[in-house]
Amino acid sequence: MNDKVIFRIITAISIFVFAVVLILQSRVISLFPPGSEIPSWVFFLPRLNAIINATCSILLVASLIQIRSRNIKTHKILNIITFVLSSLFLVSYIIFHATGIQTTYGGAGAVRYIYYFILITHIILAAVVLPLVLLSFYSGLRMNVARHRRLVRWSFPVWLYVTVTGVLVYLMISPYYTF
Repeated sequence: MNDKVIFRIITAISIFVFAVVLILQSRVISLFPPGSEIPSWVFFLPRLNAIINATCSILLVASLIQIRSRNIKTHKILNIITFVLSSLFLVSYIIFHATGIQTTYGGAGAVRYIYYFILITHIILAAVVLPLVLLSFYSGLRMNVARHRRLVRWSFPVWLYVTVTGVLVYLMISPYYTF
């Protein structure tokens, strides 16, 4: 496959994932019909997502340390593990939000503004990070080092920000869960 085909595939995947998340946020689709009981394991998913995000944050920093030490093999392995975990996060996130469960932040004062700033920037950058990561992976796996470095200058800090703020959002909203 050439770069043009890969770029189209990455664009299609990114648009599809973004559309699915938007649909779920609008509560148009629910995995469970109204009035049906949601399985108890679903309520663990937000905590699982925070654990996955925290793990991804640690792995991303470890990956940076490895590449700076010129340990390319370990760098690749750490990034692949992080990508797999982020993919599992996405599946877990979609399952949780497809249940129709709504969560509302209950904080007040300045903390409320801080929470919404973190949440909004997290959401925007989460939408941007997927194509950046996919393009970075493609370049890295093809050993197109110059292109990989250019992309990673953007994808790494954005991906790290999204994983860290995902944990912060969970920690800030979890006291207000009503389930």
